[in-house]
Amino acid sequence: MPQSKMFDLTGSVAMVSGGASGIGYAIAKGLIKHGAKVLIGSRTVEKVEAAARDLARQTERDETDEAAPVVVGTSLDVTDDKSVEKAVDLAVDTFGRLDVLVNSAGVMCKKPSFDLTAEEFNHIYNTHVTGSLRCSQAAGHLMREQHRGCIINLASISSFVDLVEVAAYAAAKNAVLGLTRSLANEWAKYGIRVNAIAPGFVPTEINRKMIEGTDRGRRILEHTPMSRFGKADEIAGAAVYLASPSASFVTGHTVVVDGGYLASGIGEGVAPWAPPKD
Repeated sequence: MPQSKMFDLTGSVAMVSGGASGIGYAIAKGLIKHGAKVLIGSRTVEKVEAAARDLARQTERDETDEAAPVVVGTSLDVTDDKSVEKAVDLAVDTFGRLDVLVNSAGVMCKKPSFDLTAEEFNHIYNTHVTGSLRCSQAAGHLMREQHRGCIINLASISSFVDLVEVAAYAAAKNAVLGLTRSLANEWAKYGIRVNAIAPGFVPTEINRKMIEGTDRGRRILEHTPMSRFGKADEIAGAAVYLASPSASFVTGHTVVVDGGYLASGIGEGVAPWAPPKD
């Protein structure tokens, strides 16, 4: 394969849930940059439409053909079957096909586990796990017909290590790993690859207040060999790789992008706001 084509997504169509902000937005931007056309979805219509306009403005491709946009935004609630079906139908109606699905929609609930309600737990699980399955099934039917497709789930660093007072989120992200492996194993015969990305600590809307400038954040950075938080754009590179021809023999795996957090035992990392070393 020519080197210039290794990460070329020209002709591919992707759908990114949670694509209006944070990591989902960065992934959508990365896919567009490498040639894909993208539908982004979010529960808030105004927010997702604004994000789609921003992404369209950033593309360097020819936008003279208004009938064939590079990116569209739509209302998408991954906990609702009809909403998911409408989003998938819109992607096909707009771009003619669907090759890549990124399950990036997410919510967070930080509270002591003794106080966690079943409703809160189920909402987290329904968004991250059942929502990923729901979107994967809807997109997977199309991918099975064309015998080609790529599904990328968003796992987390908490899929591997415990973070206190986020039990529902951690349980859901652990389940995402199992879902990824199961679908990869079952759907390979249909030409569908299923992988996951496990971001380390990347400040976004759902976690920024928890980790920026806090003692929790200080301890995270002291355990991170690169001594900093990640950036959403740094997660997008893994998504581009997994969606590209370079990953044509990769399925059932999770790419961890964490600045070395999982590899660290006792290191030398120091948070920027930590007291100076003796």
